[in-house]
This record gives sequence, C-alpha cells and structure tokens, in this order.
Amino acid sequence: MPDERLLSRLDLNLLVALDALLVERNVTRAAERLRLSQPSLSAALAKLRRHFDDPILARRGNQYELTPLAARLAEHTTMALEAARRVFDSQSQWDPSESEREFVIHGSDYAMATIGPRAARIAHEQAPGVRLRFVPTTPETIDDLRMRLPSIDALILPHGVLSQLPHMDLFHDDWVALAASENTRVSGGLTMKTLAESPVVFTYHTRFAFTSVGRQLEQLGVDPWVEAKVESFVMLPLFVENTPRLALIQRHLSPLAKRMADIQVLELPFKPVPLLNALWWHAVHEPDPEHRWLREVFAQASTELSIAGAEPTPAGASDAALR
Repeated sequence: MPDERLLSRLDLNLLVALDALLVERNVTRAAERLRLSQPSLSAALAKLRRHFDDPILARRGNQYELTPLAARLAEHTTMALEAARRVFDSQSQWDPSESEREFVIHGSDYAMATIGPRAARIAHEQAPGVRLRFVPTTPETIDDLRMRLPSIDALILPHGVLSQLPHMDLFHDDWVALAASENTRVSGGLTMKTLAESPVVFTYHTRFAFTSVGRQLEQLGVDPWVEAKVESFVMLPLFVENTPRLALIQRHLSPLAKRMADIQVLELPFKPVPLLNALWWHAVHEPDPEHRWLREVFAQASTELSIAGAEPTPAGASDAALR
C-alpha cells in the first residue's frame, strides 16, 4: 500500500519540475521550458535534492549530467506525469466531438499499415480534434512496453506474445509469399523445394525474435537461406523486387506490397499458422469512457478490414484488401 502520509506532503509541481530538469539537464533551460523564473526552479531543485538525498544534476566541467539515481528516475517520471495528466483530463461526461485528447498506440509497421489508417480515419470522422499517435515497436521493446502499459493507451499485437491482459480481438490474417515478377522459378506456383532452395529476406529471425511462419518453416524441416534481414514488414517488397529472393508477408499487406514494387503474391505450399491480431491495454483503462470510445473505433476499423480482406488473395491479385 502507498504511504498516504508521504503522498500528502508531495507537491505535483515538483514532478513537473523534475521532468523538465531531467530532460533539459540545465536549470535555465528547464525554467524556460516551464516559463518559470530561474530562482523558482532552483528552489524546486533544492526541494528535490532534499527529498531524494541526491544532487539530481551533477556538474561535469561546463555541463550538468544526471546522477545515476536521476537517470533511473527519468522513465518513471515520464510515466507518472502521463498518469497524472490522464487523471486530471478525465471527465464524467466525455464528448469525442469536442475532445482534443491524444491517444498513444504502439504496434508494428504491419499494424500501422493495415488497421491504423482505418482507425485514424474513423476517429477523425467522429472526433476531428482527437489525435492518434502510432509508435513503432520491435520484439526487443515488448517487455518494456508491458511495464509501460499503464501510461500508454494500447498495443496492437497478435495473440501469442502477451497474455493475462485486457484485450479485444481485431482481425484474422495469414501468410503469403512475395517474389519478383520476373522470378521464373515460381511461375508454376511455389513449392517446398523452391522455398528451401531460394534466398529469402526475413523480418525477424533470431532465437528471441521471430515470426510464427518462420518458426513453422523450421518445424517443417526447412532451414531458410536468409540472405537479408529487414526489421520492417512494409519494406519487404523492396528487398524482393529485381532479385531471386522470396519473402513471407501477412496477406493483408500483400496489396500494399504490390503497389510498392514489381512483385507477385504467391500462396504458400503449406497451411500457415493463422494470425489473430488484438488490441491490448492495461486494466487501469478499462472503465475510462474515452478509452472505451477508442476501443470502439478499432472495432469498427477491424470490421472494415475484415470485410475488405474477406476473399483470399490469389497469386497476382492486387488492391482488394487496402484502399
């Protein structure tokens, strides 16, 4: 349980001052950032130093550096400020058409390229002043994001990465292959032999970062000849065009891939493990009417995307799934 006596003695303005000092690492610049006088911020710094029993800023020559404690405080301070803003921005009656709130959603470039634009359009139609900020993630940042979920609004990930968190299922997807249009080795369709013998470009292919279809290939006894890696699903077609390489990509991204490069889309010679993408959030957001609206926006975007991509995309098909 938090120490209520300690909290009652703290001034929220000190948190704002601490954040500015940690970002600027300079009293003068921090004061300018907050539009305060330098003596006022110096007084706040003195209070912070007494509270933490730490100098916070340590002079090194003509500059100041964060102390080890201050460096550890930096992320906690950002999260605490964001949580405080959410508390005081909350309203008993919330009208999205009059709101100017910013929602922060993390996800891969695959999520941003598929459901992201639809969600942004629907949000604009219902709430022109609301902003959706999409932030890219990598497998290495997932554990960090799990800890930061109270301070962000949502995370778009397929099932199998997160668990035991509130979530809403969005849309199903599966996998197809990309090949250059002039690649004659796949003119009769993709076979396991061609897949095993061709160079490929992968997104994630390490012990801790991998795709479900990449892991499935290994289980089928195929050791891919990984000639290139690019940690972006959207960039895959550019690394396939005018090369003998193959790439594995989510079906919903294939129309965009064909618009980006001179490539063909091929069905896989095995049944790929399907993807079920979901919107994940921390339980602290569960009763928030603003967050409920955000979830409804993504539910509508998911329905649109599922309808647009309802028909399988055959080899050579183009822009049915994205508009």
